[in-house]
Amino acid sequence: MSIVRWGYNWKVATPNIDRLRFNGVEAEPGMIPVFPTKTFPNHYSMATGLYPAYHGIISNSFRDPDPTSQDRFKIGNLDPKWWLGEPIWETVVNHGLQAATYFWPGSQVVKGNWTCDPKYCMDYDGSIPYEVRVDSVLKFVDMPPGDRPSLITLYFEAPDEPGHQTGPDDPKITEAVARVDNMIGRLLIGLDKQNVTNDVTMILVGDHGMVTVCENKVIYLDDLGKWIYIPDAWVDSYTPVLAIRPPPEVDVVSVFQKISQGLASGKVPNAEFLQVYLKEQLPLRLHYSDSPRIQPIIGLVAEGYSVVPSRKSKVSCGGNHGYDNAFASMRTIFIGSGPQFPKGLRIPSFENIELYHLITSILGLTPAPNNGTNSFAESLLLPHH
Repeated sequence: MSIVRWGYNWKVATPNIDRLRFNGVEAEPGMIPVFPTKTFPNHYSMATGLYPAYHGIISNSFRDPDPTSQDRFKIGNLDPKWWLGEPIWETVVNHGLQAATYFWPGSQVVKGNWTCDPKYCMDYDGSIPYEVRVDSVLKFVDMPPGDRPSLITLYFEAPDEPGHQTGPDDPKITEAVARVDNMIGRLLIGLDKQNVTNDVTMILVGDHGMVTVCENKVIYLDDLGKWIYIPDAWVDSYTPVLAIRPPPEVDVVSVFQKISQGLASGKVPNAEFLQVYLKEQLPLRLHYSDSPRIQPIIGLVAEGYSVVPSRKSKVSCGGNHGYDNAFASMRTIFIGSGPQFPKGLRIPSFENIELYHLITSILGLTPAPNNGTNSFAESLLLPHH
């Protein structure tokens, strides 16, 4: 399931989320997303236990690094060549069990033994009311034992969508959080009616946080014009990660040096809020270099700042995410509740790549290779009876 920034659940009464919190395990202050703190890299890291450099979805949109290819990954691209690693639904079916996905980025990709059977795998449609999604999940739970899925994913867009329009502190966010809490209540009532609440493990997670961005916190790339001109065709993303892939005939190091000189000159407004790296020199904690898909020049933008192509670019106030995952504003929620979770336990923040291994441990499955650890699941779960 998806709910966003850690702490959103303090904005309004959330009795249903609280029921899960008090009966289970919560990460405080929140769960740490992978870098970049974007939707698709993080959903697929949770599903595979891999950092984006290894599962291949390095951003929501990027070009094929092969200069002879015009191919581009963007949201909605289901070609399995982009989606590496083994997601949890594939692991489940590899063990002869059933998995059902009521939306999750990557779940529609047909890969390995996962066929995205329409009985169990929904095509993404954001217009489907949340009530219909919850009721469909309850139907999965109510299936006879031979058909019933061992894993079910459920996805809500809120409160991410209003957050982009308004920033994280708007009353619309409070409304969106209350709505998600109501939907969790609907799910819990349904499980109670089916008398299976104590047999179901629920993990409530989000993909990233949110921070306010505004028109006075901007770095204009064309301010570097005295040192270097960066054509739009070189840029895979501007903000909050500046990702530049010059064409093969252009020397990457020279481009990097000219950008760095401009930023260090004292003549580019807000230059101190953009830190540019050759990808191999990025901080190791980001795990963001070991893939040809990652662009050779990466700029980290300071929290709440934006990079735009030129002074003609329109910048308005709102919210954004994608920044360095060390920022608390990028953290999200983790609550686990069910028979194998201790009651009322608070654990320190951890990286979301641990979730895949945690789920395989709960289901008693052999995990595919991943970047998580055995020790995390062992430290968290009650012993099997």
